Amino acid sequence: MEIEIDTPKGPGRAEVEWPEGDARYLLAITHGAGGGVDAPDILAVRDAVLASGGAVARVTQPYRVAGRRMPGANTGPQDLAWSAMIEKLRAEPNAAEIPLVLGGRSNGARVACRTASALGADAVVALAFPLHPPGKPEKSRAGELQGAGVPVLVVNGDRDPFGVPDAADAQTLEVRPGERHELSKDPEGVGAVVAGWLGERIPVR
Repeated sequence: MEIEIDTPKGPGRAEVEWPEGDARYLLAITHGAGGGVDAPDILAVRDAVLASGGAVARVTQPYRVAGRRMPGANTGPQDLAWSAMIEKLRAEPNAAEIPLVLGGRSNGARVACRTASALGADAVVALAFPLHPPGKPEKSRAGELQGAGVPVLVVNGDRDPFGVPDAADAQTLEVRPGERHELSKDPEGVGAVVAGWLGERIPVR
């Protein structure tokens, strides 16, 4: 089911899919800065989560719906629009009473971490978290992971030019050998890690 969601920054879009039977949780996952929700790792996570009993909303943020490639340097408008979309998704039938997991890849992972506590999320899935701009390790974004306020799973490649977070910055860190920022060598493996981690943390009702 595809739905359009109005936000203070223009319309966004969510593709919502439900598993067979009652959903254990809702994973709302979004794209990287210039990417889309059909990235290989996002699709693999969707498939694994649906197979394990979770619902998935793949969220396209308003700036991408409007055709812009980058969200802008100011994080406030992006977080505002994302938060409006999540609140709308939580109001959908069947979604209000189940645990909420926020997720994203790259820039989307940063958004999920920054907003998790305020949105009442139970956990965060951070794919290819961009610890710092390439070649600039002094500009660390580890504080966004540390400030999430909920359990965070980070899945990064060991060859990611954006860096690899320290294990102390997240509850769980999975470093994938041979993977770069795209996490495209073994997306099914990434999906299995995410679904397994969520299955351990969110009880069956």
